[in-house]
Amino acid sequence: MAEAQTIGRGEVSIRNLSKSFALNGRDLDVLRGIDLEVVSGQCVAIVGASGSGKTTLLRILAGLEPADGGDVLIDGAPIRGVGSERAVIFQEPRLLPWLTVMGNVAFPLEVRGLAANEAAQRARRYLRLVGLLDFADAYPAQLSGGMAQRVGIARALAVQPELLLLDEPLVALDAMTRMTMQEELARIWAEEHLTMVLVTHDLEEAVYLADRVLILPKHKGSAIRTIEVDLPRPRDRSDSRFVWLRQFLLAEFGLH
Repeated sequence: MAEAQTIGRGEVSIRNLSKSFALNGRDLDVLRGIDLEVVSGQCVAIVGASGSGKTTLLRILAGLEPADGGDVLIDGAPIRGVGSERAVIFQEPRLLPWLTVMGNVAFPLEVRGLAANEAAQRARRYLRLVGLLDFADAYPAQLSGGMAQRVGIARALAVQPELLLLDEPLVALDAMTRMTMQEELARIWAEEHLTMVLVTHDLEEAVYLADRVLILPKHKGSAIRTIEVDLPRPRDRSDSRFVWLRQFLLAEFGLH
């Protein structure tokens, strides 16, 4: 008898995925014939031209959009709406303004049935992880953009997902804060042993964070292109191989 295949934690498998939206009385293909595998523990960045379906793909993985056709599996099981094994970090942290930083991280845990003291204990752990434990009693209006996004990251991690989905999470930040947050995300990913799927327009960010960069096709039905990022961590943005990969991706989009 053949041995059963072992499926890792947070493993993603997408087969022949399609998705369209109605526009002016006709169907507009956003994704067609998409095949994708993400190995447990990897960080994968998804890039592509505007309209290539990056965010739609992420929303399908999150269970926020149904696919029209194909299979979408997490840990070998088909997606049925949102699930506790997945967490999403959006472009805006969407914090509740009437709750403190601690309250924002603990609240989703209490909603899931965790006792208040256990929720607070876990919230403290993840606020410490993102460097904000000293701001536990602050309110969102008192935070900088980078700090608010750190709270959003802590809130997502506190539910202890197997798969972390990130939709342009740093796009609203200034350049220096963004670089710092990229370093923080790389550190957190390594410490938490998560599977991460990141949608980004920032090609340097993709090279800095990802094990693989996936380029969604401009022409619907074409195959996804995969770029392996075989660079040591922590990554050095001035390293010649890093610079070459960034320039290669820029050339792919006609930007260099």
